[in-house]
Amino acid sequence: MLKYPCLVLDHDDTVVQSESTTNYPFFCQFLQKARPGASITLKQYTEGCFHVGFAEMCRQWFSFTQEELTEEYLMWKEYIRTHIPMPYAGIENVIRRQKEQGGLICVVSHSCNENITRDYNTHFGLLPDDIFGWDLPEELRKPSTYPLEQIMAKYHLSHRELLVVDDMKPAWEMATKAGVDIAFAGWSRKDFPEISQEMSRLCKYAFSSPEELEKFLFL
Repeated sequence: MLKYPCLVLDHDDTVVQSESTTNYPFFCQFLQKARPGASITLKQYTEGCFHVGFAEMCRQWFSFTQEELTEEYLMWKEYIRTHIPMPYAGIENVIRRQKEQGGLICVVSHSCNENITRDYNTHFGLLPDDIFGWDLPEELRKPSTYPLEQIMAKYHLSHRELLVVDDMKPAWEMATKAGVDIAFAGWSRKDFPEISQEMSRLCKYAFSSPEELEKFLFL
């Protein structure tokens, strides 16, 4: 019997290593176009996404308009079509074992459906059961509880049957409001000790590697 019939996985920097290899480099390119002379370090980018979320970071730090946010999103989609991030070692075993034992894999992410399905097809040869990504209206993305409510209603699950696995604070806010357990994907934040400490304190579980998560779930 599965410990959690439904795993709710984040995508960027939980399943694939995308922040430093795709998302941040692209944002630096776009920032030079939108705000010539402005700059942002990887540490600042990560901490901004962690504390306020990507869209709000763009508004607060760089005064992006909604039109600029839309332009950034459309250009980012083009960029990631030719920049495919690699998965973290060991995460495939978690995904495959969950599916093989009859469980669900749902993705709640600030990536879009197109690149999530591309990455799952490319790296794992399978698709998630459901995706709730950036394609949703902003008010329905995490930290909104909408994705978890939809998953529970569609698959007739209680809040005790879901486990959110994520590396960022908006997911903790979403899970906490919905009464769902959350595990910190600590393997992606080893270079950010302050984030690791805060998420380890906030989340019910914290794992330093996908292998640790696998043992917890299946052994």
